[in-house]
Amino acid sequence: MALTGRVGLLALLAAIIPIFVPHAWVLLVIAAVLISLVVTDFALAGNVRRLVLHRAGDRSVRLGETATVGLIVENPGTRRVRAVVRDAWPPSAGASPRTSDLSVPAGERRRLDLTLTPTRRGDRRSVTVTVRSTGPLGLAARQLSRPAPWTVRVLPGFPSRRHLPAKLRKLRELTGQHVALIRGQGTEFDSLREYVPGDDVRSIDWRATARRGDVVVRTWRPERDRRIFLILDTGRTSAGRVGDIPRLDCSMDAALLLAALASRAGDRVDLLAYDRQVRARVEGVSRTDLLPSMVQAMATLDPELIESDAAGMVSTLLARTRQRSLVVLLTELNTAAMEESLLPLLPRLTAKHLVMIAAVSDPRVDEMAAARGDLAAVYDAAAAERARGERRRLTAELRGHGVEVVDAPPEHLAPALADAYLALKAAGRL
Repeated sequence: MALTGRVGLLALLAAIIPIFVPHAWVLLVIAAVLISLVVTDFALAGNVRRLVLHRAGDRSVRLGETATVGLIVENPGTRRVRAVVRDAWPPSAGASPRTSDLSVPAGERRRLDLTLTPTRRGDRRSVTVTVRSTGPLGLAARQLSRPAPWTVRVLPGFPSRRHLPAKLRKLRELTGQHVALIRGQGTEFDSLREYVPGDDVRSIDWRATARRGDVVVRTWRPERDRRIFLILDTGRTSAGRVGDIPRLDCSMDAALLLAALASRAGDRVDLLAYDRQVRARVEGVSRTDLLPSMVQAMATLDPELIESDAAGMVSTLLARTRQRSLVVLLTELNTAAMEESLLPLLPRLTAKHLVMIAAVSDPRVDEMAAARGDLAAVYDAAAAERARGERRRLTAELRGHGVEVVDAPPEHLAPALADAYLALKAAGRL
C-alpha cells in the first residue's frame, strides 16, 4: 500500500476538530473515519498484481539517433486499472517520458511508447517498471515494481560516412572507372594500348611492339585483394576525451570509413581490438557483412584502464597474418608509451607489413599554444608547445622506421586516414 499526500492533508484538517470539541472520543472517531476511507480507497484501486507486461520495439540504434521501445500492459482482471507507470532505464539511455498515465479496461491491453536517445555506446537494459494504481478518492494506491527485460544495443555512430561518396569518386578515378580521361595508376597489369606522346617510356612493352609493328605501352591498375588489418588500441590512452568525444570513438569512426572504402576497392579488411588481450575481432567477413559485423563488435567496447601490451599485440598480429598487409594501428601518440613499448618492436613489424599509425590530436593544445593573455596563459602555452614538440619528434621517429603517420583532430581524422590509404594505393605500395 502507498499513501498519497491527500491523507496527510485530511489528517491536518481533522486535527482542527478537537479544538472545538475537546473530547477523547472525537479523536477515535476521526481516526476510524480516516482509516476506513483509506482502506476503502485501497480496496477500490485497480489490482496491479494481475497485470501482465510485454515488450516490443527496436533492438539496436546508432549513437545519436532515437529508438522506440513499447511497453504493452495487459489487464486479465475484471476491473479497469487506472495507474501511473514509470519505466526506469539507466540515465545514459536518455529515456522519455519518465512517467505515463495508463487506463486499461478489463480484458484489454494498452501500449506505452518510450523514446530512447542514448548518450553512450553499449547495451542499455531496462531496470524495472513501477505501476501505481490510485483509488477513486486519491488516498491510497496499490504499487508494484516488476522487471520487464529489454535490451537496446547502442551501435557506434558513423558521422564520417558523409565523406564516403567523395572518397569513392577518388577511388573510381584511381582505378580508371571514372569518366575523366585518365588511367588509373598502380602495379597490377591491366591492358595494352598504343603509345601517345607523354607516356612514360618505361611502360613500353617491347615484345608487343615488335609483334604489332606499333609502339605499345602497358597500363596498370591499383592492386586488389590486398589485406587491411585494423587494430583498435583499447588501453588507457583510448579513454581520454578530445572535446566531448572519447578517443576510442574517434578511432572507431575512422576505422569504419576506411573499412567501407577498402572493401569497395576490393581489399579484404579485418579488425582487432586489443590492449592486453583480444577484446573484439572481425576476420574473414564478406564485403556485404563487413560494416554490420564491425559495428556489432565495436558496440560493447570500452577503454580498459591498463597499459596496452604492445609485444602481445604484435605477436597476435604476426600469428594471424603471414601475408603482407597494411596494418593500421589506431592509438594515441603518447611519447612515453610509444618509446617504452611499440618503438623497439617496429623493425619486427615493418619487415613483414606496411604499418600506418592514426592518432587523434587535441585542438585545445593548439589553442593553448597560441594564447598569451596573462601569465597563466603563457605558462599554458609553454606546456602546450612542449607537448607539440614531443609529438613532432615522435612522428619523425616513427617515419624514420618506415611508418606512415596520420595525426589529425577528431573531425578530420577519418577523411585524412582514407586519403592516406588512397595515396598508398595510387603509389602501388600495398
